[in-house]
Amino acid sequence: MTRGRPIAFSPDEAASAAMQVFWARGYDSASTRDLLEAMKISRSSLYQAFGNKEQLFLEALRRYRGNLIDRLNHRLEASPSALGFLRELFVETAQESGSERAALGCLIFNSASELGQRGDIAAIEARLSVQAITALFHEAVVRSQAEGDIASDRDALALATYLTLGMAGLRTLLKSGAAPAQTEAAAELLLGTLR
Repeated sequence: MTRGRPIAFSPDEAASAAMQVFWARGYDSASTRDLLEAMKISRSSLYQAFGNKEQLFLEALRRYRGNLIDRLNHRLEASPSALGFLRELFVETAQESGSERAALGCLIFNSASELGQRGDIAAIEARLSVQAITALFHEAVVRSQAEGDIASDRDALALATYLTLGMAGLRTLLKSGAAPAQTEAAAELLLGTLR
């Protein structure tokens, strides 16, 4: 049996380009043509390297999630306090109001909203991505409790879920064009309820 031709492009760069398309357009609205143009590859190369659009989306979402969670984990580990990490994260996010980044939203929350309760693998991957964010927040809350900044008798998982809800809402506000004063006030209020 003969093998296909060797891949003559960087799958890593192609997957990153596809991630940008899914991030900007969503899963359903990202056409194969849009993806091929952004990735600068042929249809046969897409199928050879990634399988199909769904598999490409899974690769893009996993890449986005991995980069995000790794970056946030490093920040949490380097922060003198877990509550300080949470404060910086929410305040910095709120201050993105009006930026191109704010208009895009978060690929994880965008995908979870778009794909909802579907039973396909893309929807399952979006839910797993939201769970990964909640797990990071859970780690931060547990550490904050150990550091004495959040009461130890509060339900850490409930607070982590609350933070996920808050970040998803904040990203939605930012994506809708909310003013900085509104997003920053919302972030401060959310952070204030942790104590």
